[in-house]
Amino acid sequence: MEKGTKPPARFSKGLLQTEELYNYVLETSVYPREPEPLREIRDVTAAHPRAMMSTAPDAGQFMAMLLKLVDAKKTIEIGVFTGYSLLLTALAIPQDGKIIAIDMNREAYDIGLPVIKRAGVEHKIDFIESEALPVLDQLLQDSRNDGSFDFAFVDADKVNYWNYHERLMKLLKVGGIAVYDNTLWIGSVAMPEDETPEILKAGRQATLELNKLLAGDPRVQLSHVPLGDGITICRRVY
Repeated sequence: MEKGTKPPARFSKGLLQTEELYNYVLETSVYPREPEPLREIRDVTAAHPRAMMSTAPDAGQFMAMLLKLVDAKKTIEIGVFTGYSLLLTALAIPQDGKIIAIDMNREAYDIGLPVIKRAGVEHKIDFIESEALPVLDQLLQDSRNDGSFDFAFVDADKVNYWNYHERLMKLLKVGGIAVYDNTLWIGSVAMPEDETPEILKAGRQATLELNKLLAGDPRVQLSHVPLGDGITICRRVY
């Protein structure tokens, strides 16, 4: 494994890969094809005390493919952190593509910003330092934004995921894709509640509720994928 990188731990047997198998996937399929700017942003993020919040590189590789498959040009990102997923999106979309990137903490974004600038994609990014719901509501006030976005990635406060989803189902075009991160919540969704570490319980409950709601939402075609900490892909069908 490359210096400065550490994969997220794998907790739930049978649900997620062993660490050895995960490392194999990273070293044979992910890292050899990872663009150099993404490796750089992983390295600068590794020193951050909350580095585990960064998008897992295997999940990022899959999202980059999704972006290409839907020819994404106009996207939304809710929760930016140091910008790994933001950078991979910016690299995947065309030169005149745009990303509305929303995060309450610009300080973390500024850690990865020099890498984004060197990659030559900063012009694609409209970073908004704010809570996400007011920004989404403001976008919805302009009818021109209805059904105008191709792709959305959500990696923010878990209790609001469904609120984000409801708004994204209006902002995304039919056929557009929303990706939600951390939908296995370190494997705790499959743990008995009385065996779940206290620090995971609130997020576990919010994630269980979200997963149930998404699974029952007829507006989307859904796939729940055990990459990283779990990602749920929702394709808007109407």
